Amino acid sequence: MRRVFVTWPLPSASLDRLAAVCQVISNPREEILARADLIRGAAGAFALVTTLRDVVDAAVLDATGVKLVANVAVGFDNIDVDAARKRKVLVTNTPGVLTETTADLAFALMLATLRRVAEGDRLVRAGAFHGWHPGLMLGRDLHGKTLGVVGLGRIGRAVARRARGFSMRVLYHGGRPEDIGLEPRSLPELLAESDIVSLHVPLTPATRGLIGAEELGRMKRHAVLINTARGDVVDTEALVAALERGHLGGAGLDVFEGSPERPDPRLFAMEHVVMTPHVGSATVETRRAMAEKAVDNVLAAAQGQRPPDLVGG
Repeated sequence: MRRVFVTWPLPSASLDRLAAVCQVISNPREEILARADLIRGAAGAFALVTTLRDVVDAAVLDATGVKLVANVAVGFDNIDVDAARKRKVLVTNTPGVLTETTADLAFALMLATLRRVAEGDRLVRAGAFHGWHPGLMLGRDLHGKTLGVVGLGRIGRAVARRARGFSMRVLYHGGRPEDIGLEPRSLPELLAESDIVSLHVPLTPATRGLIGAEELGRMKRHAVLINTARGDVVDTEALVAALERGHLGGAGLDVFEGSPERPDPRLFAMEHVVMTPHVGSATVETRRAMAEKAVDNVLAAAQGQRPPDLVGG
């Protein structure tokens, strides 16, 4: 029976499916494993089931000898895919099942930022709401605005579909539309024309720092930036500067630069910034589906079949 090491406790139904075919050793605690503990647990295992916080580089692959790394995420920037390929180690992810959930959060951040939802919640909780008046908490409309989607993959297309329900004009850069109603633009054109820019690109060498001072400077005055992709896609220093000088109207951020991610403390005092703790896929239903997809990949490989979600084809 092939051994599988799981770095984070999966739902019991998913672990039971895996245990019916493989010998499963799982971290029982909801704690990110230290590197040494990850290597110790995975040493000699056939497969390693990981989360985004588990760094799997060449040294880990050499020390453990695993044949498959199944990431419980759609992103895989925590894994050195080139090193895995050189060692004939398969890498899988969990695309598709978190698309709609992450798109929901992107729209939640748009609405929260433009309509000042989090700011209003803080005001009420502080006891500072003393009755309605015409100038109270004036925000801006989302409907009818121009949305620029950077990265028209699964999640980007799901965001574009939601925008249609808000009577928004949708521009896109990168990827392919599923219908002709979306308007392609170069990145500079998209930034200059959009009222809201929503990022949906994977983190790669080409997208690291994709949105910096020059790009933010191209955005409309009072435009809003939404990031549910990866924190390192945006230059935080440049973003803070654009917010501080009043060029941007706000930002909705679910992800932050660094590993582990650390929000810049200067953002905390900015009422026009809404932040969530990297919860794009964090619903009970979606996390269960992600676990099931990771298990599907491990079981396929364990039975000599091609995993359905093989990174890089």
